[in-house]
Amino acid sequence: MSLRLDEFLPYRLSYTSNLVSERIARAYEALFGLSIPEWRLVAVIAEGADITQQDIAVRTRMDKVVVSRAAASLVQRGLIGKRAHATDRRAQCLFLTTDGKTLYEAVVPKARTMEAGIFACLTQAERATLAHLLRRIDWHVLEGDGS
Repeated sequence: MSLRLDEFLPYRLSYTSNLVSERIARAYEALFGLSIPEWRLVAVIAEGADITQQDIAVRTRMDKVVVSRAAASLVQRGLIGKRAHATDRRAQCLFLTTDGKTLYEAVVPKARTMEAGIFACLTQAERATLAHLLRRIDWHVLEGDGS
C-alpha cells in the first residue's frame, strides 16, 4: 500500500488551510499589525461574554502558549484587558478595550472582503456545502469515531 501525499485528504485540508491563512496573515499584518493568533483572540473576545485564555485555546484549537503570547501582545498594545473571573480566582477574563473594539470594527469588513475574494471560485451553494462538510468532519473527529 502506498500514499501519494497530494491525494491524502488530511494533507490537502492542511495545505489549503495554510494557503488561506498565509494570504490572510499578510493582509492583517500589513493593514492592522496583527498576527493570525492575535486576530483570532480579538474576534473570539468580540463575540460576547468574558472568556479566559484557556477557553480561547479550546475553542480555537490554538496552543495555550500561542494564546498566551497573543494575549500578552494585545494587552501591551491596549487592545484587550483582563479582569478577575467571577467564580475562578485563578483565571482572568479577557475583554476588548475601546481601542480593541475600534480595531475589530475596522478589521471585520476587510475580513469579509478577503473571504469573498478567496472563495469567489465557489458558488454560494458550494460555500454552504463546504462549511457543512467541515463542521461534519469536526464533529466526527471530536465526537464520533474519527480514529
